[in-house]
Amino acid sequence: MKYLIVGLGNVGPEYENTRHNIGFKILDALAKASNVVFSDKRYGFIAETRIKNKLLILLKPSTFMNLSGNAIRYWLQKENIPIENLLVVVDDLALPFGLLRLKARGSDAGHNGLNHIQSILGTQFYSRLRFGIGNNFPKGGQINYVMSPFEPEEEESISEKLDEAIKIIHSFCLAGINITMNEYNKK
Repeated sequence: MKYLIVGLGNVGPEYENTRHNIGFKILDALAKASNVVFSDKRYGFIAETRIKNKLLILLKPSTFMNLSGNAIRYWLQKENIPIENLLVVVDDLALPFGLLRLKARGSDAGHNGLNHIQSILGTQFYSRLRFGIGNNFPKGGQINYVMSPFEPEEEESISEKLDEAIKIIHSFCLAGINITMNEYNKK
C-alpha cells in the first residue's frame, strides 16, 4: 500500500528556516530518521521509505507553496495513490507554537497552499497534519511573520516536535486517520 506524504514549503535558501517551511522541515526529519535522501524529480523533491508493508512517498513540492496542488495531483496520479492515502503537512497560524493536530478534512483556513490543493483536487476531503506556528504578530504582519525564522526558545523544542510529527505520520499510515486522531489530538 502506498502513501503520499507532502510537506508544504518554499524552495530556496531565503525560505529554508522560516515558519512557513515547517512542512519541509518535518519531511527532512522523517527522511533523516528513515536514512533516505531526496532526489530532484518532476514538481518536487522525492524520497521513498517503508514502514512495515507500507510505502511512503515523501514529497517536498518545488512549485512553491501557492501552487502545491500541481505537484500533489501529479504524484497522486503517477503513483496511483488514492486521496485517502494523502497526508499534507502544513504550518498553521491558528494553533499555538508546536501544537500538532491531525484532520481528515477541512477548509483552507486562509492558507494559500491548502487553497490551491483544494482547488486542484476538487475536494476538502484529504488529511492534513497541522503544525502550530502561533500568531504573535501585529495586525497586517502575517506575511512577515510566516516568512520569519522561529524564535530561539522555539528552536530549542523543535526537535521534540519533529519526533512527535514523525510518530503521527507513521501512525496515520499504519493505524489510519481515525485511530491516529484519537490518540494524538488529545495531547
